[in-house]
Amino acid sequence: MKIFLDTGDVEAVNQAQDTGLLDGVTTNPSHIAKAGRPFKQVVREICEICSGPVSAEAVANDAEDLIAQARQLKTIAPNIVVKIPMTVEGLKAVPVLEAEDIQCNVTMIFSSTQTWLAMKAGASYVSIVLSRLDAIGNESDILVDDAVITKTNFGYKSQIIAGSMKTQNHVLACQRAGVDIVTLPPTLFFQLYRHNLTDAGLAQFDKDWKTVPE
Repeated sequence: MKIFLDTGDVEAVNQAQDTGLLDGVTTNPSHIAKAGRPFKQVVREICEICSGPVSAEAVANDAEDLIAQARQLKTIAPNIVVKIPMTVEGLKAVPVLEAEDIQCNVTMIFSSTQTWLAMKAGASYVSIVLSRLDAIGNESDILVDDAVITKTNFGYKSQIIAGSMKTQNHVLACQRAGVDIVTLPPTLFFQLYRHNLTDAGLAQFDKDWKTVPE
């Protein structure tokens, strides 16, 4: 299972890249707005740090404008993947862009039927959103399982991205289901390294080592 960082924070991408375990990055308009810097500059810097796929979002209401924006985004760096909204117009744009070798990441997916349609349209990536579903009482793990089953049953090539993660339980559910990619905020990414028993055990080793004669 690949790990993508979900952020517009260039320094956070730097820190995650230094671990050697980062496979890609996803951004969105909210993340970029928090950065408070020009959009293209932020995305270009992230692409220079991370050689894996970097998703940047096209924001438009019709297929023609989405296609035009996607073509412009692709000029930023060769590893750009374009986020396309889960709409009728968005899925009309997907096959056009994929035919031009512009990989699409269909985003804001909240149902199994949406997942199926995005895969059927030929998107390189489909992004299902977990925490927003959990917030309204829907069980996101069911959507995760359905996405993997749909891909397996029909042989779709789309990579499944599980995003909007808030807890390690989300990550574990995705591991068990066989999701291709998880997108994590920087705080959750570094939480994966930590466990109280690890800290306690290492502290005990350090204490005991000091008593060992040289």
